[in-house]
Amino acid sequence: QVQLVESGGGLVQAGGSLRLSCAASGRSFRGNVMGWFRQPPGKEREFVAGINWTGDRTYYADSVKGRFTISRDNDKNTAYLQMNSLNPEDTAVYYCAAAAGGIRIGVRLGEYNYWGQGTQVTVSS
Repeated sequence: QVQLVESGGGLVQAGGSLRLSCAASGRSFRGNVMGWFRQPPGKEREFVAGINWTGDRTYYADSVKGRFTISRDNDKNTAYLQMNSLNPEDTAVYYCAAAAGGIRIGVRLGEYNYWGQGTQVTVSS
């Protein structure tokens, strides 16, 4: 089992930045692909970004490419999502997720085994 706890969400004005953290505990963090997803109000949960276990490969949704950066620190068992140039369309509950097997970065919910409880990000115009 892997337990994931997100933090760093909040209210920010358009154009601002936030950094989300995802602290993992339980079985080894190193072997997992880590992903960030989000669920806007009234919409389905969607993929945002993913990173392989070594941290040398990343993948982003087109909507966040160039604005968001995913990273991880395996010594601290923590993944991060740096979000810059935020706009109201980024308002959502953000979830981190872990997928056993650290090679392929999946974009579908079913490819991830473990999920955090989510953290709210609200961007005001």
